[in-house]
Amino acid sequence: MRSRIILGAVTVLALVLVPVVLPPSLVNAGIQMLIASLFACAFSLLCGQAGMLSFGHSAFFGVGAFATVHAMNALGGDGLLPTPFMPLVGAATGLLVGLVAGWFATKRTGVYFAMITLAIGELLYALAPHLGGWFGGEAGVSTMRMPAFGLSFGNNTQVYYLTLAWVLLCLGLLYLFTRTPLGRVALGLRENTRRMRFLGYNVHAASVMVFAVSTMFAGVAGALQAINIESANYVLFNLDLSAEVLLNSFIGGVTFFLGPAIGAALMTFFGYVVSDLTTSWLLYKGLLFVVVMLFVPRGIAGLVRAIAASVRNCGFAALSVAFILYGVAAVLLVAGTVFSVEMLQRIFSQDYLSLARLSGKEWPAVPLFGEAWHPLSATTWLVPVALFVIGLLVLRQAVRRWRAAVEAAAGATGEADARVLTSGASS
Repeated sequence: MRSRIILGAVTVLALVLVPVVLPPSLVNAGIQMLIASLFACAFSLLCGQAGMLSFGHSAFFGVGAFATVHAMNALGGDGLLPTPFMPLVGAATGLLVGLVAGWFATKRTGVYFAMITLAIGELLYALAPHLGGWFGGEAGVSTMRMPAFGLSFGNNTQVYYLTLAWVLLCLGLLYLFTRTPLGRVALGLRENTRRMRFLGYNVHAASVMVFAVSTMFAGVAGALQAINIESANYVLFNLDLSAEVLLNSFIGGVTFFLGPAIGAALMTFFGYVVSDLTTSWLLYKGLLFVVVMLFVPRGIAGLVRAIAASVRNCGFAALSVAFILYGVAAVLLVAGTVFSVEMLQRIFSQDYLSLARLSGKEWPAVPLFGEAWHPLSATTWLVPVALFVIGLLVLRQAVRRWRAAVEAAAGATGEADARVLTSGASS
């Protein structure tokens, strides 16, 4: 418990120092990471805690953003609701819309519930461009952050600290909610709905309340997004945003409280950095999701917890060689994947195909990583094959080392237990 408190304090201190040590461009990325983390945790309350998979959670993110933009335009960021308190509008809107939508959606469970939430999101996405008074048509609605409490909110640093304060507050409230009786009931909804109904719980009412709490915090995330970019557009209702929060949550670990926040922050930063380097960055995100679901089904948070448990049981020294081998294998496999994807992306691009037609029978070389690679040369494709083969061999060796260390630790623990039992019997 003490180590968790220390780790949390260090994390908060690092977040506070972000605008001090990073350039403004990365501060803006930090704002997006914080908003994505809050949105993912709000989604995880519904999916991970209560077991209700939503495919249309972007709808509540969007209504929170639009309500906040209209409130900023109507109130001017002054009076009863100055700019720092504008996320309350997103919270209230997300809560009200969530109560209405949740009453219908939670009438069904499983895949039917998921399809209803998907329909709600797609309905708003289809209607928004035609409801110009509410959603501003295809152009959306713009606004401007107004000064409050002596702050202008004209730069990213002030917006970052405002976002950080709201995200930390909301994460704290979400954690407290999971400790309430209703939060415990949500676990029952995930595990066995029939038993909950048999024990006398109003399953539908509990589901609606959990749904509404989740959408309320999704509305706060949407409000923070509106404050950050000073506008809202109907694309916020797009299925892409719902899919993104789902992927981020499962990559981070949807069954852990902060797992979705970790996944959302890492994947947002990944997209921010990699999208400037390659046009295939969405493919890399998809591949990463597939790898995590196949080999680390409990997500990054689950992987970190498993590694920490192994280190406690075996000791870092016993696992150090395995750690190094895993790192080498990861580098080799990632290098082979990147080489293959980038080569194929360039070969099948329209520009390259047009150039190949003009060149006749000879396919021109492809410039990649400072070298010219010929697509029809066996040497070109031996590079990724060699990287994959060597990487898999190193990975196999790393798994063997890891298992040997774990078995040795288990054997030592068993011998220690046997000595204790023997000494107890002798006495």
